[in-house]
Amino acid sequence: MTAPGTARPVRSWTPPLSGGELATVLNRLRGWTAFDGGALLDDVATVLDVVPPAEEDTEELAERLRGHLMQLVAIAVAAEAEEDTAAAQLIERARALSAAALPGGRWKAVAHLRRLGWIANDLHDRLAAIRCLKEAA
Repeated sequence: MTAPGTARPVRSWTPPLSGGELATVLNRLRGWTAFDGGALLDDVATVLDVVPPAEEDTEELAERLRGHLMQLVAIAVAAEAEEDTAAAQLIERARALSAAALPGGRWKAVAHLRRLGWIANDLHDRLAAIRCLKEAA
């Protein structure tokens, strides 16, 4: 024990990240988009509707669904949802479908969009069921 009034040596404080690392964190935060469950469900409804989306909308819908899937996968990984067997299978399917290019031909593209929609919906539901998402939108 140190006597009162006696100075103890204190280590000098060093920041946890360098300036370059802080810049990287800042750039990632600026590029971050919050998960929007309502937008996900709107896009899923659009691609799973009885009436297929317009041909000129297929590429944009595919990109949005890929974005939704990657956000869901990131949420699942951060929440360690891969420990759940069903979630782990859905995550792998989501990764594979997201990596696949939109096929040529109207009906092949529509079929691919519907697969993206189904996996996004199923993964969203599973993450809500195992409480990785606060609530299903």
